[in-house]
Amino acid sequence: MFLVDSHCHLDMLDLTAYQGNLDSAVEQARTQGLGHILNVCVSLKDFPAVLATAEKYAFVSASVGLHPNEQDEETSTEELLKLAQVEKVVAIGETGLDYYRSTGELEWQRKRFRAHIRAAQESDLPLIVHSRQAKTDTIDLLKEPASAGVQGVLHCFTEDWDMAEKALALGFYISFSGIVTFKNALSVQEVAKRMPLERILLETDAPYLAPAPNRGKPNEPAYMVYTAQFIADLRGVDLEILAKATTENFFRLFKRAKHV
Repeated sequence: MFLVDSHCHLDMLDLTAYQGNLDSAVEQARTQGLGHILNVCVSLKDFPAVLATAEKYAFVSASVGLHPNEQDEETSTEELLKLAQVEKVVAIGETGLDYYRSTGELEWQRKRFRAHIRAAQESDLPLIVHSRQAKTDTIDLLKEPASAGVQGVLHCFTEDWDMAEKALALGFYISFSGIVTFKNALSVQEVAKRMPLERILLETDAPYLAPAPNRGKPNEPAYMVYTAQFIADLRGVDLEILAKATTENFFRLFKRAKHV
């Protein structure tokens, strides 16, 4: 079995259980079928650490971006394009809109999102989109004429089928985290059931959002198998079928990622 963790923060992992040893955490993930991990950047100040993990492990790739809630730094399309030239960078983001953790006038978030969209277009790399309580504006920005042709994924999807349909119509993929295993996540589970198999991605978003039965613990890539099994059961398919499809989906979208 070959699984892909399409969204992880390896440089942020809580390594207490591994006595601070990232190699041990990565090896444990490998024993659970993880064949590739995308280490996602949320702060350009931390980009060197994100890139270092990708350069250390052949089966890890990286992204470059600035999370919508990061307010202590800024970036530009030009800076993102420059950093995206690094060989192991396979995506722009994470970026997007978050109206839950940030309040007040949020035009600065929308401006930053547009800068990332332009970088994705000009680099021909997929966009990793974070959207929280910003369903309408997220879709509206992706539908703008200036966003034409951009592809990507709505990561850690927590919205409804209406948003999923609109994202699919724009050519986007939908990625499910451990949230889908939570008992009260009925709307997300419904989306996971209805999604076309060829547009589903899986992620941990580690160290956050550990799936059941590890909910509440620090998350790690090894827990990817729990989310994958849950969605396979939800859809009534064999885990191997889901693993194969989601792996193919990942490498179809993230074309620069190396299948090793």
